[in-house]
Amino acid sequence: MNISVRLFLGYFLVLGLAAWFVLDTVIDEISPGLRQAREETQVDTANLLAEFAAADLAAGRIGDGAFAAAIRAAERRQPGADIFDIRKETLEFRVYVTDRRGKVVFDSAGRAAGEDFSQWNDIARALRGGYGARTTRDDPDNPLSSSMHVAAPVVKDGERIGALTFAKPTATLLPYVERMTGRIRSSGLVMLSVSTLIGVLFCAWLSWSIHGLIRYARAVSAGRKAQAPTGGGRQFSELARSLAAMRERLEGKQYVEKYVQNLAHELKSPLTAVVSAAELLEGGLPDAERRRFAATIQEESGRMQSIIERMLQLACVEQLQRLEDDRPLDLAGLLRETVASRAGALGKRGLKVSVRAPNACLCRGDVFLLQQAVGNLLDNAIDFSPAGGEIDLTLEKQPGKSRLTVRDHGEGAPGYALPRLFERFYSLPRPATGRKSTGLGLPFVREVAQLHGGDAHFANHPQGGAEVALEIGGQQTED
Repeated sequence: MNISVRLFLGYFLVLGLAAWFVLDTVIDEISPGLRQAREETQVDTANLLAEFAAADLAAGRIGDGAFAAAIRAAERRQPGADIFDIRKETLEFRVYVTDRRGKVVFDSAGRAAGEDFSQWNDIARALRGGYGARTTRDDPDNPLSSSMHVAAPVVKDGERIGALTFAKPTATLLPYVERMTGRIRSSGLVMLSVSTLIGVLFCAWLSWSIHGLIRYARAVSAGRKAQAPTGGGRQFSELARSLAAMRERLEGKQYVEKYVQNLAHELKSPLTAVVSAAELLEGGLPDAERRRFAATIQEESGRMQSIIERMLQLACVEQLQRLEDDRPLDLAGLLRETVASRAGALGKRGLKVSVRAPNACLCRGDVFLLQQAVGNLLDNAIDFSPAGGEIDLTLEKQPGKSRLTVRDHGEGAPGYALPRLFERFYSLPRPATGRKSTGLGLPFVREVAQLHGGDAHFANHPQGGAEVALEIGGQQTED
């Protein structure tokens, strides 16, 4: 299990527990909160009605006076009120009045008149001048049958002459409790979903940043060119830059050691030839021999100079992680210019060049490096082509890249050499002279191709000769 999944599971666990705790607490508090708010309203209502009932109770007409008529008229009302999308069509309440002994003298429900209610908490406290309230079930087995009773003392001329209780069924609160509970659960689900989405996006971003560093590290381990990722925040960018700096230091040291060894190995043979020829020239030799050894010194010196120049070129390219001079260029025009620059070498061997390319093939790249790469391919084709032969150059557009193929009509490369042709210093004898080159041309071509987002390939053509392909990525348009 990777770190992003672990972080997401931990985040989701904490978020889920917090959401469950908050929602459970809020939902548990809804019903008690509504009952408390209703009780406060019932207190006001009971005290207000107690004032209206005082005159009739003192006069002994509480059961058939104006107060009783008003209560019965109120029971017949149809308010037609929309309270938070809940329709209220009837008034659901009960009012009963007791005398100073707790005997019921009026009951709007008509079922308790004459009964002794002095034992009930609401009546007993109200008759003593305190605050009395109770919640009682009409059916002991049905929790939805409970009603809240709030009593207030009935006072006339400063004397408590009875008590009035205003009662409402608890079931009238259920629609509001269910509505609020449903809305809170829906809001909680939306909040949890949004928070989960945020967590997923965060973990995806974190995973993307980490995988960018992993891909970079793998590319470095494989020796491929790679640019240190700079996305993912300041810490990831700083880590990537630190890795890149460490890579450059380590590679620089290894690179120098390797190239010193390769250079010493490759210069050993021509240097030995130069030293040997120079020693022989010190003795008395015929003019013909002196000229031959002098030519050997000149030839081997040129070879050493070519090796050093090619190694410097390859070293510069290999150290690049990205193009420093990246600009729009016409690859077809560059190809024609390179062919024109080799007109002398082509004419000397009687070679013809067949170019198949669009009028313009626009891409982005480094003009200088691409000219050198294409020149190396053309030089190889000239060296391995038979005199009077033909070289085929084809530039074509492919999805997301341009592909240049250079084919000669020589003997091709032996099978054992194909896997090694892109190795440094590996070279095959030229058919015309039997001499080998520095073996740095094709490695240089591949490095340039990879810097441009492509690659280089070598193969023997089915109809004879060798064919080298140079692929350039990032093509834009073609006219």
